[in-house]
Amino acid sequence: MEIDEAITLTQDRLAQEGGTMGDLLGHFRNGISPILIGDPEWEDIVGCAGTLPITMGALPFGFELPLHAREPQADFGVSLASGTRPAAYFQERARTDRSDETAGAIARLFSQMDRADSPLRDIVGRKLMLEFDIGSAQDGAGSLPGMFLRPGERPIIGARGQADDVAMVVDALLSCVGWEMTDAERGHVERVYRAQPKDTRMDSFGVFPSRSRTIRLAIMGFKSGQETCSYLEDTGWPGRTAAVDSVIARFKERASIVRVGVNIDVGEGGVGPTLGLTLIVKQRYTKESRYWLDGLTDWDPFLKALSHEELVVPEKLTELADWVSKPTMLFAKSGRYVLLRGIHHIKLVMSENQLHKAKAYVFMVLSGAVST
Repeated sequence: MEIDEAITLTQDRLAQEGGTMGDLLGHFRNGISPILIGDPEWEDIVGCAGTLPITMGALPFGFELPLHAREPQADFGVSLASGTRPAAYFQERARTDRSDETAGAIARLFSQMDRADSPLRDIVGRKLMLEFDIGSAQDGAGSLPGMFLRPGERPIIGARGQADDVAMVVDALLSCVGWEMTDAERGHVERVYRAQPKDTRMDSFGVFPSRSRTIRLAIMGFKSGQETCSYLEDTGWPGRTAAVDSVIARFKERASIVRVGVNIDVGEGGVGPTLGLTLIVKQRYTKESRYWLDGLTDWDPFLKALSHEELVVPEKLTELADWVSKPTMLFAKSGRYVLLRGIHHIKLVMSENQLHKAKAYVFMVLSGAVST
């Protein structure tokens, strides 16, 4: 069965299981450690998920876990694609309830993807990721989630003259939340792309409408600390690259790091001071059918390396190691499902020239396309 058919089948069956993602998450509470997500924090996540259709469970969803924070809190992430049942849900919401800002932003973005010969769809396909600030939400923050696109259909590679592709994706994200890209932002984003060495890729684009206005860019594929630091200097990143090189070097001494990625925030004034580092222990290619499958021990060396960092809460690291599991068969009223759980990536956040945070991004994937 083709993957799109499997997703459609899973969406159709999930619709028989309940109405919202909150209903779906209720089945998984016993399998999630209260050290990672506490009971009050879980209720906040379920409350947020209660505003989302259950059919979103047919695409990956999961949590951002702050390993540096003693509190058992988390943010919640989901994904959806245009032309599917969840997309139709948000498009209908946008038509019938103009106060639903999230639905309006999704509908505006999908309208660009759904146009005949859409140049945006040629780059990013039909998929959109949403990240809801829950554990990390600031008092008085708005309710709009972070929105992310990945150029999975036409990868954006360094030194290939794809500045126009970069500008198109950024413009689409900004416009769907009611922002217009300024000349300064356009210039800074172009500089960030043109600084990319060959064989690196622009992995994702994001905006956070409820936070300070910036454009989040993730660039992956750097071969060394030196190449990473040279790139940061070329982008105008204002931090000390020697501090970045030191962090990369000490992790390389402890674990096999195959590539390095950076997350940078671009604003009106250029590249911001906060830096995300993704030290990649396993190359992931979205076109591979086994993209979401990890070996049960793939992450062990990196988690052991992370245990040497004083900022990481040891108990959380222990529970995180148990997150990765074999495919699990689940039984529901609409039939059988297979559940996969894994670690997608771990991000180290640097600010003021030192390691400040460590965040694990864990996923769950549910499929109803089970062979009999």
